[in-house]
Amino acid sequence: MNAIDALRDRIPDPARDISVNLQSVLTQGSLSEAQRWGVALAVALASGNADLARAIAADGAGAGPAVADDARAAAALMAMNNVYYRFRHQIGKATYTEKPARLRMQRIVKPLTNKADFELMCLAVSAVNGCEACVRAHERSVLELGLTEEHVHDAVRVAAVVRAAAVTLSMPAI
Repeated sequence: MNAIDALRDRIPDPARDISVNLQSVLTQGSLSEAQRWGVALAVALASGNADLARAIAADGAGAGPAVADDARAAAALMAMNNVYYRFRHQIGKATYTEKPARLRMQRIVKPLTNKADFELMCLAVSAVNGCEACVRAHERSVLELGLTEEHVHDAVRVAAVVRAAAVTLSMPAI
């Protein structure tokens, strides 16, 4: 974790917990290497911190290029879907929920890795983006595809810490 360790050194002391947690969630838990790095990269990309995304991509390169490609697709698709479905959920009018989305999202049904891992990435990004409808839908899919609540829990832990690291690393010096 050389690239991430270099970034962890840039996290200021008041956010030391984030630095420690980043190391922990990227090395422990129920997730496979591909799941862990895919979730972390998808959330880093969705969070918009280029330095963190590059560090995660570099240190997680062993998970393979398909994982990185799916992470990019998950971040991009959830940027669209989380806005659309969060709106429908927040408005709560049947007139909107009955309308077809008419948004292309073929990658969700044909990921490069596997459906369960891609759904897990989408779940993590949706949790960060605060889309309840998407979180519920992806959590249901993940469980139906054979992952466990422990996988979901660990993916959301990774998402929370990576998002916190992205915010912390983007904070201006004051």
